[in-house]
Amino acid sequence: MSDAPPAAPAALRPRLDATAYQALTDAARRDPKRYWRKEMGRLDWIQTPNEIFDDSKGWFADGKLNASINCLDRHLKQRGEQTAVIWQAEDRDTNLHLTYRELHARVCRMANVLRHQGVKRGDRVAIHLPSVVEGIVGMLACARLGAMHVVLFGGFSAEAIADRLADSGAVLAITANVGRRGAKRIPFKVTMDAALALRPDALAVRTVLVVEVTDDPVPMQAGRDLLLAPLLADASTECAPESMNANDPLFLLYTSGSTGKPKGIVHGTGGYLLWAAYTQEMVFDHQNGDIFWCTADIGWITGHSYVVYGPLANGGTVLLFEGMPSHPGPGRWWEVIQQHKVTTFYTSPTAIRALMREGDDVPARYDLSTLRVLGTVGEPISHDAWAWFDDVIGQKRCALVDTWWQTETGGIMISPIPGAVKEKPASATLPLPGVRPLLLDEKGYPIEGAGEGILCLDGSWPGHALTIWQDDALFKTTYLAPYPGHYFTGDGARRDEDGYYWITGRVDDVINVSGHRIGSAEIEDALAADHAIAESAAIGIPHDLKGQSIVVYLVPRHENADGLAERAMKIIAAKVGRYAVPEIIHIVPDLPKTRSGKNVRRLMRKIACGEREGFGDLSTLADPGVVKVLIEIVNRGDKK
Repeated sequence: MSDAPPAAPAALRPRLDATAYQALTDAARRDPKRYWRKEMGRLDWIQTPNEIFDDSKGWFADGKLNASINCLDRHLKQRGEQTAVIWQAEDRDTNLHLTYRELHARVCRMANVLRHQGVKRGDRVAIHLPSVVEGIVGMLACARLGAMHVVLFGGFSAEAIADRLADSGAVLAITANVGRRGAKRIPFKVTMDAALALRPDALAVRTVLVVEVTDDPVPMQAGRDLLLAPLLADASTECAPESMNANDPLFLLYTSGSTGKPKGIVHGTGGYLLWAAYTQEMVFDHQNGDIFWCTADIGWITGHSYVVYGPLANGGTVLLFEGMPSHPGPGRWWEVIQQHKVTTFYTSPTAIRALMREGDDVPARYDLSTLRVLGTVGEPISHDAWAWFDDVIGQKRCALVDTWWQTETGGIMISPIPGAVKEKPASATLPLPGVRPLLLDEKGYPIEGAGEGILCLDGSWPGHALTIWQDDALFKTTYLAPYPGHYFTGDGARRDEDGYYWITGRVDDVINVSGHRIGSAEIEDALAADHAIAESAAIGIPHDLKGQSIVVYLVPRHENADGLAERAMKIIAAKVGRYAVPEIIHIVPDLPKTRSGKNVRRLMRKIACGEREGFGDLSTLADPGVVKVLIEIVNRGDKK
């Protein structure tokens, strides 16, 4: 293990200026095949593709490569002793620096263990772990063998895990005895055992490998369960990688917040890896010496692309943090940035809002001078949160990239580029070179110039998902059929006179009141300007006369919320219009959100409509108990 301090952070010396950005955009639009032929040189290919893109074959169809070679082996000669991963435990005094050489050895050991357990090319391997190094190692080991990793978020219930194991047909699972979350212990192994017991005849899991995160007891089932550490100790540090076709699946990832049958998004090897590397370098101005911290769990696509594949393909150093933002006290994240000299910090608006509530004096205690690029992801960010992130954390000297993309796109699609695209607070700004967004009206006709409509994408891009696992028809129906010839994102957007895009929320979060289409994000952004309001969520419910009426759930920043609802209505009337004033405002202590920070509007809509059951799986919520609280508040008629 390397004890050497990380290299001094590089200054913000952007590769691109506005002229270069426009030249790349024009080149990608004029001759996309030529553009991506040049860009594919970012990767090391076992067989260099001649075919760049074909509608029926996809991207780089005749190319061969291996993702783990690109993230590890090719860096060994020049970067073997450079730190690849910094793991910071919840305990302040415990951290681990793994060089590229050490990470390569660990991945080979893990791959050999998996191979010895019968895992082969094309198999699916479930990874159900907290934020420990073994998660990254497991993903890259699967890639080395040509097996598909299926990373399962640690907050899933046993039922949710069982559904995903059954759908994926995973033959092996890697889990932990427990996960640490503040003072709590999360029973990973017990949950996995319960999942496997739910459908003994429908699951293909033969072996469960257990990571001992702590010395807590581990319930083991003879003949199925094995402790991982002894197996790794006996395994070789050399493992020959598989040569994979560019369109062989790299991983299967289930989208969060869905109901009914899980929807597994499949990403390929060559196109996805190129897109992760391309976007990570371009959007975050990646430079030698960077310490890149993306706070996302690897159970989500953000963790896949910007904790693992993008930074490591680019030979960077990533930080993996086990702990929570404010444990054991406020300021823990800022302490981590100071301790490890983080240069790039990528997090969610939800996290930013929570950190804002702690006060400006908390981050002021720490040295954040190494930061040069800040990023947000997951949902539209409000003007208030953007300004705080820029002023208090970035100290008005950092680039701030507000990124828009989806699980299905594989990586960032619309974002500022440091030095090339001027930021506008709360705007995702302009598309990356090679991305062609467009706005359509409800009839599918393009909207030219400034306007608001349905956000679609024209053409393809290397990170485009291959399909939905075992349901290609659903993939085509969901994304390609609604607006033939275009990829349907499901999001609405507004484009200003400069061509900048502002994401207005999911199309099903657009509320139609007497013919007025009102984006929930538009209302929430207006309310976020009031410092007495911590956050809000606007939803539409059926109305006999208007079609829909607006209900707002409002979380106050302070205990005394007297008069806040009335003030909120005045703000909405002034900033959005009288037609957008809600009929009901519920003052609530919190909103139901997934662990990845997304508000679960379907729950709020059901509760506002008087439904009290049939909520589906609540295990993906950061705090399932908030549902009961909201029901009680609505039942009491606590409304303004």
